[in-house]
Amino acid sequence: MKKFTWIFGLAFISFWACDPKEDPVPNPSGDLVKSAIYSSMEEWYFWNEELPPAPNGADFESNQDFLNAITFKPLDRFSYITTQEAFNNSFVGRNAGHGFGFAFDADDRLFLSFVFSESPAGKDGWERGWEIIEINGQPISSYRTATGSYNFNLGPSDPGISNSFTFRLPDGSTTTRTNVKAEYQSNSVLHQEIIDLNDKKVGYWVYQSFKATQGQSPTKSVEVDQSMSFFQAAGIDELIIDLRYNGGGSVAVAEQIMNYLIQAGNNGKLMYVNKLNSLKTDFLGTGTNFTKLGGLSLDGVVFITSRGSASASELVINSLDPYMDLVLIGDNTFGKPVGSFPLSRYNRTLQENDVELVPITFATANSEGKADYFDGFPADFMVGDSPQFNWGDQNDLRLQAALSYIQNGAVNGRMINTYFKPKWEMIDAFKGLKQEFPAY
Repeated sequence: MKKFTWIFGLAFISFWACDPKEDPVPNPSGDLVKSAIYSSMEEWYFWNEELPPAPNGADFESNQDFLNAITFKPLDRFSYITTQEAFNNSFVGRNAGHGFGFAFDADDRLFLSFVFSESPAGKDGWERGWEIIEINGQPISSYRTATGSYNFNLGPSDPGISNSFTFRLPDGSTTTRTNVKAEYQSNSVLHQEIIDLNDKKVGYWVYQSFKATQGQSPTKSVEVDQSMSFFQAAGIDELIIDLRYNGGGSVAVAEQIMNYLIQAGNNGKLMYVNKLNSLKTDFLGTGTNFTKLGGLSLDGVVFITSRGSASASELVINSLDPYMDLVLIGDNTFGKPVGSFPLSRYNRTLQENDVELVPITFATANSEGKADYFDGFPADFMVGDSPQFNWGDQNDLRLQAALSYIQNGAVNGRMINTYFKPKWEMIDAFKGLKQEFPAY
């Protein structure tokens, strides 16, 4: 199998997801680039047999508009165009911006949902659970659009751009902070701890994105190694993995995580297989098998999920499902059983014009052949999000429900009654490259 950089925003020999910067949309002049886009899609696009006849490139203002006109609309919500630099930065989490996420609670109050520790927001001490009551002096309601979504008008991710935020802190006090966007390295592990639950040691791991550590060969995450060593040293009996805001990333890292989680008895068994279009059957191997790492021995895993749990997150769930008892708590996942690898390396015109074409090029299936989950994986227990509580606070409804399941084998009706479908979710505010790791 030839070496590709596959992404789940899905997949592998190195899968990479997308950079949280605003998506640049390169548009070199002339029809030559648009012709190169179409010919590359004819060769590599997963649904290449569904391509329409080549449209007139002059009818489209941008390359992205041209791509949108030829993608397979019933299923493809994901193909995009960016620059080679922006795509490559995503490999190791080199970001720019404020470095945080938003989420609404059941009462339509807006909270910080996560903060990257080395970002401008993280360095200013911001934390999950802070309520945002004003942005640039305007109440949150003023940013609601006619469609019911939100546009917070925070500008591009360029360093030097500033915005002002007024917060209500957990103690009831308020503070106004002006924050300046900058380049930063994002962390994938937002929180980890050991929770003593009666006679069990429960690991709780909040994992935000499948990013690799720069300079590692083979591709892997040092953060993942450190977390798994932490849980193994503690002798955990159960593990809760919180993927509620994890939009995807490197499938090489997803494989790394799965190899830590799989039982020793399943070492060497099939993890997943890839499927490309009918022109590319020579690139298919026999699939990827588990290679056990570490000494964790778990019968199952409890996942906390939401609509923000996408692509590589779903690959982990789908690939482990035939071998472990998995329970999903929170909300249904996003629904992305397909993935991409960048095509500029196979087309000189794209490469010379700094156009990175990243269309859907493959699908994945687990060892039982399950490959079609465009509607996402349904949660076993639907429980509302509660971003007003910081990581590890057991008042957090989804964490509380996960612990309840581990202790009692069920989630009580009181917790299930907390479920609500958010009117706006951050993953829907972004497209293309940035939808993989949505962050402001």
